[in-house]
Amino acid sequence: METPAQALKDEILRLKKEKGALIMAHYYQREEIQEIADFIGDSLALAQQAAKTDAPVIVMCGVHFMGETAKILCPDKTVLIPDAEAGCSLADSCDPEEFAAFVAAHPGHTVVSYVNTSAAVKAHTDIVVTSGNARRIVESLPAGEKIIFGPDRNLGGYISSVTGRDMLLWDGACHVHDRFSLEKVLEMKKEHPGAKVLVHPECRRPLQLVADKVGSTAALLEFARTDPAEEYIVVTESGILFEMQKGCPGKRFLPAPAEDAGCRCNECEFMKLNTLAKLRDCLRDGMPEVRVDPETAAKALRPIERMLELS
Repeated sequence: METPAQALKDEILRLKKEKGALIMAHYYQREEIQEIADFIGDSLALAQQAAKTDAPVIVMCGVHFMGETAKILCPDKTVLIPDAEAGCSLADSCDPEEFAAFVAAHPGHTVVSYVNTSAAVKAHTDIVVTSGNARRIVESLPAGEKIIFGPDRNLGGYISSVTGRDMLLWDGACHVHDRFSLEKVLEMKKEHPGAKVLVHPECRRPLQLVADKVGSTAALLEFARTDPAEEYIVVTESGILFEMQKGCPGKRFLPAPAEDAGCRCNECEFMKLNTLAKLRDCLRDGMPEVRVDPETAAKALRPIERMLELS
């Protein structure tokens, strides 16, 4: 007998074929969405895939700024997102008007913005970066160039430390990565002395300093695949464990807890808003559709294209 979940998946696959849709999912999505997606990746990979797809409809199973990025790159395509309320605390920590005033108050700076920002913030940006390419892009800028980096202070601080660039940082953070507990990670390390610690650069500096590997989700996945260790403490959103376990079935991955967690987990409630039922509904109904003001999109396109060129 077909389960309700399997019935939903069958309907999603039927609708996807009928609409000519491409289903894209971030690594932090629910397992059942990652299983049914045509393409899974981090923010950079999702942007690259959106830029080259021929599909007339893109369903972005992620958060809103990811849908905006896809729409900016593909203005003639329909971009859907399963839940319009799937926002991003980091993007929300950078108000476009306040950021514009910050940029205006520091003339002569090259503005580097993390992809985890609204289209309106990208419109005030010179180059967009992801956690996977930020170091390379910052290092490509002339030595001594004045740089504003926003909105993530933890990622900006990390890039500053590895490049030696003295950047002016916007004071924003991801609520998931900012709440990981150094104390609890060290306790886990005592319990699992052979485990290596994998840390996303959106985490605070003390956690970066105890890491065996600091990197984007894609970089952490690649490290786990090629590293000889058998056990890892993973200090990023726990949705990544699904892909890690799939790629390394013989290894053990332990999710790091948040400071106030009663369990060993740390999930982004915005990422988890997307469900199979909502994915089915958005394919069936053609909504919620992601729209970006054309003038804003035109201004935001160039810094995104510069990122893709430099990646």
